[in-house]
Amino acid sequence: MIPSDVETIERATIAAVSPAALEELEGWLLPFDRGTVSRAKSAVPLRHTAFDETVLDKIEARYEARGLPPIFRVATEPCFDLLRRALKRRGYKTTRPVLVQVASASGMRAVSTQKPAETAPSPDEAWAALFLGVGFDPVDGASRVKTLSRARDSLYASVRESGRTVAAGAAAFSNGWSSVHGMRTDQACRGRGLAGRVLAGLADAAIHRGIERTFLPVEDGNAPALALYRRAGFETAWCYEYWRRA
Repeated sequence: MIPSDVETIERATIAAVSPAALEELEGWLLPFDRGTVSRAKSAVPLRHTAFDETVLDKIEARYEARGLPPIFRVATEPCFDLLRRALKRRGYKTTRPVLVQVASASGMRAVSTQKPAETAPSPDEAWAALFLGVGFDPVDGASRVKTLSRARDSLYASVRESGRTVAAGAAAFSNGWSSVHGMRTDQACRGRGLAGRVLAGLADAAIHRGIERTFLPVEDGNAPALALYRRAGFETAWCYEYWRRA
């Protein structure tokens, strides 16, 4: 990882979740969206360097002008200590941390020896139905389907059984990276290596495009996902938190 990787990963992240609108302000990306995907509606810095607190006033004003609550996505790096203290003074609180993990597409491909998931340039009804299935929040699932479906230059992976999608994911290709999003496995089918097949299918697509660098976000504490990603060669590059007003 080099400093410029932060910017390319953050730009690729926003491209993958395709917010309804996007602005750039003094080294920050400001995505605007009314869905449930936090990455699509939270301001994020493009560099891991200290920022003056006055930028918070400007960012808050931009979100409030659109009738949206300001949300900040800030890495837990020491350079943001002052910024985090400023957010606390303003009444913001954090949620569970999220890890940004990076790997090579070749390493990700090696996670499964089974048949890789099939991929398509657009999601079909069976792919979307998995996000609305048992054990998933239907409102959040519908929002994620909408957000991921409108992203440009993405592929959608499916493992199918008896005409039904039992595992799914998406890969976006932007700013020199492939990125993994929307990983889902039917509750009744877990523990069979299906998510590994999804990763393998997405890795094949990245390798075919000549893109070796891959990243993904994963909640800290999601033990099954972290174990899978560890086997696929992913390592944590940094951690971030969402800051919302209580």
